[in-house]
Amino acid sequence: MDGGSHPLESLVGDTADAASPIGTKTTCPYCGVGCGVLVTPSTDGLRAEIAGDPNHPANFGRLCSKGAALGETLALDDRLLIPEVDGAEVAWAVALDRVADAFRSAIDAHGPDSVAMYVSGQILTEDYYIANKFMKGFVGTANIDTNSRLCMASSVAGHKRAFGADTVPGTYEDLETADLVVLVGSNLAWCHPVLFQRLRAAREMRGTRVVVIDPRATASCEIADLHLAIAPGSDVALFNGLLAHLVATGQIAPDYIADHTSGLHAALECAAGMSLAEISRITGLAIQQIDTFYELFARHERAVTVYSQGVNQSSAGTDKVNAILNCHLATGRIGKPGMGPFSVTGQPNAMGGRETGGLSNMLAAHMELADPNHRKIVSEFWGVDRVPDAPGFKAVDLFEAVHDGRIKALWIMATNPVDSLPNADRVREAIANCPFVAVSDVTRKTDTTELADVLLPAAAWGEKDGTVTNSERRMSRQRQFLSLPGDVKPDWWQVQEVARRLGFGGQFNYRSPRDIFVEYAALTGIENGGSRDLDISALAELTPEDYDALEPVQWPVAPDGPRRDTRFFGEGGFFTPDRRGRFVATPYKPPLSATSDAFPFALNTGRIRDQWHTMTRTAKTPRLTAHYSEPFVQVNPSDAAQYEISPGDLVVVRNEQGRVTARAVLTDDTPVGIVFLPMHWTGQFASAGRTDVLLHANMDPVSGQPELKFSPVAIERFEAAWFAFAVTRSRPAVAAFDYAAVAPASQGGNRAELAGLNTISDWQTFAESLLIGRASDQTSVLAYHDRETGQHRFAAFEGDRCIGLLFAAGTPVTASRTWAIEQFGRQISGADRFRLLAGRPGADVPDRGPIVCACFEVGQADILRAITSGEATSVDAVGACTKAGTNCGSCRSEIGRLLDAKIIAKAG
Repeated sequence: MDGGSHPLESLVGDTADAASPIGTKTTCPYCGVGCGVLVTPSTDGLRAEIAGDPNHPANFGRLCSKGAALGETLALDDRLLIPEVDGAEVAWAVALDRVADAFRSAIDAHGPDSVAMYVSGQILTEDYYIANKFMKGFVGTANIDTNSRLCMASSVAGHKRAFGADTVPGTYEDLETADLVVLVGSNLAWCHPVLFQRLRAAREMRGTRVVVIDPRATASCEIADLHLAIAPGSDVALFNGLLAHLVATGQIAPDYIADHTSGLHAALECAAGMSLAEISRITGLAIQQIDTFYELFARHERAVTVYSQGVNQSSAGTDKVNAILNCHLATGRIGKPGMGPFSVTGQPNAMGGRETGGLSNMLAAHMELADPNHRKIVSEFWGVDRVPDAPGFKAVDLFEAVHDGRIKALWIMATNPVDSLPNADRVREAIANCPFVAVSDVTRKTDTTELADVLLPAAAWGEKDGTVTNSERRMSRQRQFLSLPGDVKPDWWQVQEVARRLGFGGQFNYRSPRDIFVEYAALTGIENGGSRDLDISALAELTPEDYDALEPVQWPVAPDGPRRDTRFFGEGGFFTPDRRGRFVATPYKPPLSATSDAFPFALNTGRIRDQWHTMTRTAKTPRLTAHYSEPFVQVNPSDAAQYEISPGDLVVVRNEQGRVTARAVLTDDTPVGIVFLPMHWTGQFASAGRTDVLLHANMDPVSGQPELKFSPVAIERFEAAWFAFAVTRSRPAVAAFDYAAVAPASQGGNRAELAGLNTISDWQTFAESLLIGRASDQTSVLAYHDRETGQHRFAAFEGDRCIGLLFAAGTPVTASRTWAIEQFGRQISGADRFRLLAGRPGADVPDRGPIVCACFEVGQADILRAITSGEATSVDAVGACTKAGTNCGSCRSEIGRLLDAKIIAKAG
């Protein structure tokens, strides 16, 4: 470094800054963007003031709707606070003894491969490292895998085939310096909103061209110059064609290819075997669209291809990744400002898991189980005779091994596989029948914890301490700003205590996450010297004070010489044996399952804007459930007409594995023949909303990642006898209804969408049971009945306070949800009580309508009033009037559509 300064000097900030008067510096626990957050908790620790950290290089102060609402998710009402064994609360020693005894018994009787751990991109790097050391080093099995297998394993496999290591070459800055950004299978606007806002700002400032490749017209298309509504699973054909086009038109980098790569001939021979007409047929794109995309890519040297789950979650996911990488290797557009392929991860520490060996086919520090020298390095460092030389079970196979009895003892940590894995009902059956299951979690009641023999209360965000790595290889600190509630313990501590009980105490004697981190950092430097991409050994000497004050830093952070550039491969230097990047031949293969007369639709799945995974955190705040409060299915209007489905109807989506019931959303954004279901709803929030029961367990043969974007299904109307919307003080039990979806409402209430297949004979009793429970002298129910139209409306009171509302009808209920929720808990008397039964406010009271902007809780009606008044004629003007779209910007596309609809209506 210049002047011989120590590498740590720029990485360790003022220790006081970590908990300064403006808040504790920590990192958001949601997606892989890794945004910096400033937190100031309330005195009771149940809420906090949240702000984006303006100095964090991932977000520079920006936050999405989920991050901005973090302070509303700290309540302990649903927390697991005390260990449990067989449903009874016990001391930690009892619970840990039970886990250790179960593991010991299985290993003694059936060998180490009879036990397994399934962990998560929600745990910290230190947790990941100790769990992998425990299983691969001391238990002696590679049967530890992570839910990150479901989101980025194909990217890992593609990187390793092409680069020789799981290396993300670029940085977020490349999105801002590129002239062309291609989003492939990535709804960046909803899934990585802060990155999307960085890209949108770059487009406005620099004129960056944007191409979106996605079967659906997502919110990301708001800034797209070209949207390619590609047929599901056909990405390989499109990018093979791009490679052939680049070579045929001379838009390649011959010197880079000659000096730094190998295998172009075989890859090109595979790619050139498909004509443009055939690519058009396979992708469903017009030849002109394909030509336009190819020419855009050819003309713009500064090109970044951002890809995510739409690429990875496929039975051909690894080939999709390599088809993209081939195009960047052929043009030399890699490792330089504004150039490169860019995998963006879904979880806050998916990258930390990759680095520490979280996948069952990897070792810690980006070393390989299959490499004898890597096994020697790791085994000697850990002080064990050997580490496994064969991969353990990958996620889907792991639970199949649980199902057929090969796994006798299973430890699940910070994830909910009963809802997140494909063929989810079979996974539930497997866990239910496993001889022993321990679950470490934050939440007391999930669809997975219900099946556990032992529950171990884990520290949540704000209570735990350690590091995470984001999608651009930047390590950041998650810092503790709350005391551990109840008898909660961090994940690393739990693993250490079980390891000690199994006789490994001498090697598991950590006092803090810092002790684990410096050991892991030291391992990354052993026999490295630039031969491996991951080297953070300069951090192995961090003192506790240095660790506390560690600033965000991209790896590598090697101890010798100046810090490397934060990009990889601009001048070659790959991590293959010959140090050359590899082109990989990628023949096109369609999805493993095919639609049929019985199941004519292709099911696509994904995330929505304001929810996260299985909703255990985001569903704690009404702000994040207001946009979509129940499962929904997007259907093209022409498909809906064929099946007599109207907007707001309930729809059954089914196949031979299961069925989901969801609210119909009719939209041209979803092509004919495709339906889209979000992945978030579980049995805790909806009666039949578990999307993954429908997904086949088809896997990519290289990565083991399941095909979560394509399963054949059928659709039909849910023929309900009645529909209802309710606001209640007690949370309705979803299993008691043919259809139910619940979510939190304001003032501690609940909102519920209900429907039934059988007629209700006594609505009064039904309403009183739902809204009041046990009646008293202080409770009363006001009712309205129109038996000709089948409408029934109820308002329940305790004294003058509204404690519940119910609106029921023979067709989907049209009451104003936002207004009705706002009445809960209010003091209402006299004639105003009767106005509640109308289900909407009077003309003198503004109705916000459905919430569009979660950040500022701005409703559709608020936005339409600004538009129709003439004050707002653009999305930015709507923001100036209402604040909608001025924070994370994820709602801007929806605001734009409202504007467009008004313009069209006016023109008509």
